Amino acid sequence: MRRVSLVFSVITFAAFLVDLYMVFIYAPKERFMGDLQRLMYFHVASAWAAFLAFTIVFFASIAYLKTRQFKWDRLSVSAAELGVLFTSLVLVTGPIWARPVWNTWWSWDPRLTTTLILWFIYFAYLLLRYSTEGDERRGRLAAIFAIIGYIDVPIVHFSVTWWRSIHPNVITNTQMNMDPAMTITLLVTGLVFFMLFSMLLLYRLQLEEQLAMLLQLREKILGSFNFTSRR
Repeated sequence: MRRVSLVFSVITFAAFLVDLYMVFIYAPKERFMGDLQRLMYFHVASAWAAFLAFTIVFFASIAYLKTRQFKWDRLSVSAAELGVLFTSLVLVTGPIWARPVWNTWWSWDPRLTTTLILWFIYFAYLLLRYSTEGDERRGRLAAIFAIIGYIDVPIVHFSVTWWRSIHPNVITNTQMNMDPAMTITLLVTGLVFFMLFSMLLLYRLQLEEQLAMLLQLREKILGSFNFTSRR
């Protein structure tokens, strides 16, 4: 498993270098925003990775409630942490782009506001997990919270069509309103971020499994110690 992780990490790193070349060399400079527009590739790809992460949390939570198998709970928390990480990247890169374009760091635009709410929802999910005692109770409460919280994901996606928004909508249901080279670069960046997310999720799951093994070992040692003390 470690060898697979290592090989995948090397491939992901190589793909990331190729993606950097495409973003900064291959993709043309945008006519009005100049090089600042290149931030869009990482901004959008981070949002896609976050959506993928929260979708995994959603289905893993349903699977946990149905089966009560802790492997689903471990998958859920691992994906949630990465989802918060990628959403943080979205919330950081967005204002950096907005400051020179909109002349403000932040606007209570529907897309921005619902994305910020999404970040708070899953940050609260993680706080709930770390403040709840009992594995079964923690898993059950967190799964219910995650399923309800996922409602905000489609709201974020459709916010630019449901409400009046100043957020750029370069990707519609039928096309991407960009130069073909920009479209290819964005798709490659999305693929690389998918690989990056998968790699991080793999490592995070391994960490969760090792932690579970350590806890089981500790319980066995404590149980053996108590048995010896009674004798």
